[in-house]
Amino acid sequence: MAETLLTLGAYQFSMENAAHDNLKRSKTYRWVQQQRLTREPASQFVGEGAETISLSGKIYPHFRGGLGQIDEMRAEADKGEALTLVDGQGTNLGQWVIKSISDTQKSYTGPGIPRCIDFSVSLMSYGADTSTGNSGGGGSGTGGIGDFFNFLVNIA
Repeated sequence: MAETLLTLGAYQFSMENAAHDNLKRSKTYRWVQQQRLTREPASQFVGEGAETISLSGKIYPHFRGGLGQIDEMRAEADKGEALTLVDGQGTNLGQWVIKSISDTQKSYTGPGIPRCIDFSVSLMSYGADTSTGNSGGGGSGTGGIGDFFNFLVNIA
């Protein structure tokens, strides 16, 4: 049985195929500056930004997995939908979209058959459809903008 590192949609990154050797995860946070008279600008937190994951690794098609692995990754991206990302320990990391896939083929053994394929995959979090924080973005009882809009709808 293959040791799964990550599952993205139907595609599995495992020790038997495209095993990534580098995973970089990054998250941004959104802050805006409000200008103030005779004082320096004030910074206001307006919410979380996008989270990204970059994977890179090598595929040795003659050793394991075959030549079609990049095509399988691209087939997942071609779906044009958010995909569930699960790590090797079974933790659901949420919904992610594939932003890009790139590959470099090297050391050819025959007519167009590479011995090694370097690959990289860039993912971006899909983003929750509901507000989970209390950053004033809405939600029940937070006194945020969502409550204000609910108030306007109810009086209309």
